[in-house]
Amino acid sequence: MIEAEAQARAGVPTDRARLGQRRARLLRQNVKGYAFISPWIIGLLVFSAYPVLASFYFSFTKYTVLKPPVWIGVANYANMVTQDPVYWKSVSNTLYYGLISVPLGLAFSLFLALVLNQAVVGIGVYRTVYYLPAIMPPVAATLLWMLLLDPGNGLVNSGLRSLGIGRPPGWFSEAAWAKPALIIMSLWGSGGTMLIFLAGLKDIPKTYYEAAEIDGASAWYRLLNITLPLLTPVIFFNLIMGIIGSFGVFTSAYIAGGSSSGGGYGPGGTAGGPLDSMLMYMLLLYRNAFRYFEMGYASAMAVTMFVAILSLTLVLLKTSGRWVYYEAAVPS
Repeated sequence: MIEAEAQARAGVPTDRARLGQRRARLLRQNVKGYAFISPWIIGLLVFSAYPVLASFYFSFTKYTVLKPPVWIGVANYANMVTQDPVYWKSVSNTLYYGLISVPLGLAFSLFLALVLNQAVVGIGVYRTVYYLPAIMPPVAATLLWMLLLDPGNGLVNSGLRSLGIGRPPGWFSEAAWAKPALIIMSLWGSGGTMLIFLAGLKDIPKTYYEAAEIDGASAWYRLLNITLPLLTPVIFFNLIMGIIGSFGVFTSAYIAGGSSSGGGYGPGGTAGGPLDSMLMYMLLLYRNAFRYFEMGYASAMAVTMFVAILSLTLVLLKTSGRWVYYEAAVPS
């Protein structure tokens, strides 16, 4: 205390004064940092946090946009699972699409990445060519595939007829082939997933392959015991992103379904394909929100989908320790 008073009389900053100056400097730095990220924080609060919280509230109300919301408790959820005749149809369509398109898309993307990971002349051109479809606008990609899969004059059915198949599939015009057509179409955008797999393959140390080759391991053995185990974190990431994407499939089903159902996309259209075979969950949600203006009901559907995706992701995270290999986690 006496020393601090002596320093103060001599004009030397005390420890408390230096601590205050340091805090003031840190505060100025923090203010500048928050100022720089404020656009992102505002965007997160306005365009993400508020809509999520608002949807949760509206899901317990009767809300038609034109009138103030009226609290009705869990009636929207009860009607959804017991009264809506097409709700479970949309759920089954989405599950069908996800259960096939996600593993098929992962396998196809991994195959492309393995092929494009070879050291050949012009490999950069091949990688670019296979990635380009991923940046094609979804609407344009859907229209392109509707031409390719046209039952009468489409390139795919023309090829099948040349192979001797007299009655090729009707694709989007037949209920039995509508969802397989959507799944085939989903492979068109595998370039993004392929690129992530390719980055994961580049990250695997070559010394593992060199040691395996010295021991006489075959290419198939190296794939199963080196490549795939070390690629499991990438597979895990792509699996979660694929599941989320499969729940949110909308554009392709909306355009192809609206065209094939003959009802168009307007208020009188169905946009669900023949026999609602392409009525996906997001399509039904959109129909309730922006065609029937049942915002409360649509919010209940959105909250249910959010809970389903969150639960599935948590289950995958919980079980990832059994099959996802992290090299840094191995004890030395």
